[in-house]
Amino acid sequence: MTPEALGALVRGICAAAGVDPAQTESLADNLVWNDLAGRRNHGVERLPILIERAAKGLIACPCPAQVTRIAPAAARIDGANGFGQHLGRLGMDEAIALARGAGVGAVGVRDSNFYGTGAYFVNLAAEAGMIGLALSNAFPKVAAAGGHRPVLGTNPLAFGAPAPGGALLVDMSTAALAGSTLRAHVREGTPLPEGLAVDERGTPVTDPVAAAKATLLPAAGVKGFGLALLVEVLAGVLTGAGIGAGVGSLYRDFDRGGDSGHFFLAVDIGRWMDADAFAARMEDLRAQLEASGPDGAVRLPGAARWQTMAASRRDGLALAPATEAGLRDLATRYGVAWPG
Repeated sequence: MTPEALGALVRGICAAAGVDPAQTESLADNLVWNDLAGRRNHGVERLPILIERAAKGLIACPCPAQVTRIAPAAARIDGANGFGQHLGRLGMDEAIALARGAGVGAVGVRDSNFYGTGAYFVNLAAEAGMIGLALSNAFPKVAAAGGHRPVLGTNPLAFGAPAPGGALLVDMSTAALAGSTLRAHVREGTPLPEGLAVDERGTPVTDPVAAAKATLLPAAGVKGFGLALLVEVLAGVLTGAGIGAGVGSLYRDFDRGGDSGHFFLAVDIGRWMDADAFAARMEDLRAQLEASGPDGAVRLPGAARWQTMAASRRDGLALAPATEAGLRDLATRYGVAWPG
């Protein structure tokens, strides 16, 4: 399927399901971008659960988000329980706008929902000639260092910067295992290595089905715990969003919205140096990194995403059988024609 056809299908389903035009556009662009980049577990695979939550009134449509500029370089967004993909777009767009005026822009978002990949948002900053940072807290699934009960989310952290050949994109969970990766293990029935999840007694769990009900460990022990706290403080505590158990699960909590929080930062490179000079310095960094190992062994984060995106645009997108089945069910339910 072409990206254009997939985007049109998502837009048609969203519109028929009662999603307002602004959020429909944000959702379609975000989900299709992730499929193009090879992040299928954050692409259109998520549309059925997102539409289900919207249909149950657990995601607001329309979303009367309120943007308040609290300083020359800072803003706060009350998300009014809209789609995280939409509020994330509003947040990064506002951070970019602030950075245009002040050189840097910081935006906090509260009362939001699951927002997908941070890479999508930091790439918006990179496309605007800026360095971007995107943080989001999530429902409790991860232990504190030394603990074995869930107190923090997988709390992803992403940053990006313009670079020759495609933006540098770093997007990582601060847990030893991302929630989307765990779901893939459950779906495929592949066991987990030890050191990623524990039960309520702290015993290692390797069965993926059991791990889905267990507690994940922080990445790299206290280091990952520290990064998770960075995300929780900036995206949760500072914004006024839910903290820890105050954040709802996309798949489990059907009696409340997510109340997750996000934090975005944009830095205008042009305030520091000429864009061409920055590009040359990034190219120098890339060359040094790649020369540090065997040919092709070391690449800037994001390089594989841009290769996948080029191939996806050239060859089209082949949906996984389960993903296609979910989309066909939505299309039938809402009377939307399947692309011919």
